[in-house]
Amino acid sequence: MPPLLEFRGVTVPRGEVPVLHALDLEIGVAEHVAILGPNGSGKSTLIKTITRECYPRQDAGTRLRILGRESWDIFDLRRHLGIVTPDLLARAPEDVTGREAVLSGFFSSDGLWWGRQTVTPAMEERVTKTLERLEALTLGDRPIRELSSGELRRVQIARALVHDPETLLLDEPSANLDLFAQGELRRILRGLARAGTGLVLVTHHLADIIPEVERVILLRSGRIVGDGPKAELLCPERLEGLFGVPVEVTERGGYYHAW
Repeated sequence: MPPLLEFRGVTVPRGEVPVLHALDLEIGVAEHVAILGPNGSGKSTLIKTITRECYPRQDAGTRLRILGRESWDIFDLRRHLGIVTPDLLARAPEDVTGREAVLSGFFSSDGLWWGRQTVTPAMEERVTKTLERLEALTLGDRPIRELSSGELRRVQIARALVHDPETLLLDEPSANLDLFAQGELRRILRGLARAGTGLVLVTHHLADIIPEVERVILLRSGRIVGDGPKAELLCPERLEGLFGVPVEVTERGGYYHAW
């Protein structure tokens, strides 16, 4: 199987200004990887480049392939790469239920437009199984506006999983979650990783990096400044260079913490 992502010399501008600079990056389908960087490091642009919302400059030698292909229909890509972002479903109608939100993943929409989209029994069954997998079946009948941040994150993950993608791409997965919800989220992600779903975590929080993640990529000012085993990169020297402040690091139970 070709790599999930293959970047060679990828430079991505926003307007006239390059945000990502000549990135060389390869991530395998079954890998569990964390992309770590401070605010303004280019993480959001990298995600939008992967999801085909931003496009690289066509410099000589530039290559950007996803699963071996340079061109994708965005709906086909969602079947292979599930996207979870904190603002997912932010534009959904207020009366959309958790179940409808998950069903909308089949159509890459924020909600269901009854009469325009055909929901099949197979889709309904798939949604039920996905919600059960995430221990979220009871959330299906509740409007998403009534869900807590942790409950909404489960619905967002379920929406990304309805196609049974090879990999989940998670943008700041613990954003806006309290301590209990963070713990529940990490338990869910660990279960997915152990079941064979690849995880790419894009974050600036060390505690988001679950024990199953073995590789860390450091991103600063639009450039990769480190790529390797997390035990080598999640150390004070490398993190001080990444975030620009003195850092102390501890490891407990496979999780790293910095202050």
